[in-house]
Amino acid sequence: MSYIEFENVTKVYRVGEVDIHALAGVSFQIEKGQFIVVAGASGAGKSTILNILGGMDTCTDGRIEVDGSNVDSMDEKQLTDYRRYDIGFVFQFYNLVQNLTALENVELATQICRNPLDPATTLSKVGLAERMNSFPSQLSGGEQQRVAIARALAKNPKLLLCDEPTGALDYVTGKQILKLLQETCRETGMTVIIITHNLALCPMGDRVFHVRNGLIKSEEINEHPQDIDTIEW
Repeated sequence: MSYIEFENVTKVYRVGEVDIHALAGVSFQIEKGQFIVVAGASGAGKSTILNILGGMDTCTDGRIEVDGSNVDSMDEKQLTDYRRYDIGFVFQFYNLVQNLTALENVELATQICRNPLDPATTLSKVGLAERMNSFPSQLSGGEQQRVAIARALAKNPKLLLCDEPTGALDYVTGKQILKLLQETCRETGMTVIIITHNLALCPMGDRVFHVRNGLIKSEEINEHPQDIDTIEW
């Protein structure tokens, strides 16, 4: 039994009289502690996979199991608890509370979970020891994304889900963020999944799922994943 199991998952959205098939039968397994890259063009179904895996959306059909829990059969309250206790989210846009400092943004997240990490220590680990008392408007894009990652990590989640985490960042800053995510996975054993349209990032994943038209079109296993430092695009 794998840590994460997605089995024949479909998602159909009803838009007026038309059915939109966002996922057309997606199946994959992920082991604990892996760094996974989900790659594909815009509209391929990447974010739908991530949202369903993170309990932010529900599937139309299929089976989703995470660490022995059946996510597909959870009711609204169970899904809320699942998002609260088991999932850390990092989005393309940082979604920070603007009138709270970096430290307060991280502290806010730790108040809703069971075994949180220390907010100040977590901010230090992402390189923001000197910026804890700054407000988001006083931080660069890269610093704001580091706060968002610290906020997710401080929840001590089972799964860290990252939706285009470097999409709003320049090349150098984006590489720094990816390095942080890769190191987090290797050093803590946390399972990390990032979705991206940038195929150059595929060599950094332990495994890569290529998504097209709501299906996993191919899967790669990298026996020796590359450090992000060695990847250019």
